[in-house]
Amino acid sequence: MEASLAADFLGIQMKNPLVVASGILGTSASVMERCAREGAGAVTSKSAGPEPRTGHANPVTLAWNGGVINAIGLTNPGCREEVPLLRETHRRLRALGLPLFASLFAPSVEAFGEVARVIAEAEPDLIEVNISCPNVGSEFGTPFSATAKSAAEVTAVVRKAVKLPISIKLAPNVPEIGRIAQAVVSEGADAVTAINTVPAMLIDAYAGKPVLKNATGGLSGAAIKPVALKAVWEIAQMVSVPIIGTGGISCGLDAAEMIMAGATLVGVGSAVALEGPAVFSRINRELEAFMTQEGYPDLASMRGKALPQK
Repeated sequence: MEASLAADFLGIQMKNPLVVASGILGTSASVMERCAREGAGAVTSKSAGPEPRTGHANPVTLAWNGGVINAIGLTNPGCREEVPLLRETHRRLRALGLPLFASLFAPSVEAFGEVARVIAEAEPDLIEVNISCPNVGSEFGTPFSATAKSAAEVTAVVRKAVKLPISIKLAPNVPEIGRIAQAVVSEGADAVTAINTVPAMLIDAYAGKPVLKNATGGLSGAAIKPVALKAVWEIAQMVSVPIIGTGGISCGLDAAEMIMAGATLVGVGSAVALEGPAVFSRINRELEAFMTQEGYPDLASMRGKALPQK
């Protein structure tokens, strides 16, 4: 008997646990629909903020050792311009039976609430609150994900602003990510997304300068999978809300490991950028084959397998 990939996420019934991570092809309704048709279980839009942003000057992204380093700089049309895109995307995904997650960011605690209210007009199934982008420190200062206090403050403001489910996207480069997860859940987060990209840089030895125009950026892809697994594993021991485990997922075994670490859903990002949307159907096939071979009838029977046994 084949294993079931069906996932229940906050009462949303999903065909499989794979989610298009924010920032990956989430810029048009047609592209997000294509990801859905290629096997994604849910789609996350690119982060939108209070005002339009052109982002950083090129070069902003580079494929590196099976991953990607980027400093795109939260390019977006602004939340008000984003709403029509989200509505059209949601209409298309609804016809396919898939949920839409809408990502947002802001430069201040108060602005997070304002942006959330605007994005909520599109009625996405979930709002993902990006408090952890590593590429805009020079403009926004220390990310709100850096401390439990600041992360909780943002969560409280967004929770007050909207009634939709919210997930807070956390950063890996913090001392106690589990404690930060606890803090956001205590202020009303329905889920946690972990992790964002890892702060990094590349230097061109011949030119004697950083490769990215912004100097530093965020590393994603295979290199960060162990970091992401540890973060999800720690969070799963501290909170009981669902976790969207993201970072370095490129095959079915990667997805299985993330679920065993405690994730309910699995975000896929760099693999989509490197391989295209067809990566979702491949990962689903590999995950189903692994589960069938190892005797896991469904995702719930595998979830948290690697956590300490109580």
